[in-house]
Amino acid sequence: LKRIIRHSPTEGLVAPKDATILFDGKNADAFVDGKIDPRGFLEANTKTKQAFTDFKLHLEFFLPFKPLGRGQSRANSGVYLQHRYEVQVLDSFGLKGLDNECGGIYKNSAPSVNMCFPPLQWQTYDIDFTAAKFDKDGKKTGSAFVTVRHNGVVVQDNLELKGATPGGAFKTEVPEAGPFYLQGHGNPVVYRNVWVVAK
Repeated sequence: LKRIIRHSPTEGLVAPKDATILFDGKNADAFVDGKIDPRGFLEANTKTKQAFTDFKLHLEFFLPFKPLGRGQSRANSGVYLQHRYEVQVLDSFGLKGLDNECGGIYKNSAPSVNMCFPPLQWQTYDIDFTAAKFDKDGKKTGSAFVTVRHNGVVVQDNLELKGATPGGAFKTEVPEAGPFYLQGHGNPVVYRNVWVVAK
């Protein structure tokens, strides 16, 4: 049988001129203790040195095949926005598409459709994020909002984030910006073509 490789329409998307390149395969200098694997991809379990507020983020991720893994043991990782809100990364191919599966806002919102490709092929996230708003005294006046496109399809549409998701380093919402964290969960998940545009 011929293996079919799926490709996201935003795979290999070229960063615009005003983008900040976080990882293009040349080095991992934008990340704290960032490590590049022998294939030239960024390993999970690292965060950006720079903090971000409102942005559009593009990244591509590659999930290993774990035939004996079940549920959250299937190539678990995550993309934390401001180290506070997690967009789950998981091999969810063939699963139900729950809030703790790929494209979900962890423990908050399930993806509108399960867009997860099979493992061992590149997938994309295109994330549009607007941070929570605060007054001059630090009191929250407005929620954060996020739109997530998984493999080119909107799976979270301008979702209101009423608070931080479980597992992030920042447990509360504050006015200060925060870094991106690519969660390490003991799985060899890797990333490439990571860039961000401030809004």
